[in-house]
Amino acid sequence: MHVKKGDKVKVITGKDKGKEGTILEAYPKKERVLVEGINNVKKHAKPSQENPQGGILNQEAPIHVSNVMPIDPKTGEPTRVGYEVRDGKKVRIAKKSGEPLDK
Repeated sequence: MHVKKGDKVKVITGKDKGKEGTILEAYPKKERVLVEGINNVKKHAKPSQENPQGGILNQEAPIHVSNVMPIDPKTGEPTRVGYEVRDGKKVRIAKKSGEPLDK
């Protein structure tokens, strides 16, 4: 996948188009990512030990990885991802500026 947990991303399609957030979790087998504050859904919860009241909870749902683009650290705009070998390690780079996306 072209994005990782902790990356700042921008949503490029769907109901949350244009919004930005940080990736909380990545699910490579399902090709989906969980982005902070994006794709909020209402979940109906039965009363339980942790939540004795029950009720309707708001939570994020995963979105497809093709609907997000990482944000270039230099310009702050969405960018495509390239790969380069630097110091014997394969690193992700932003196509727009050439800056490495990995810390």
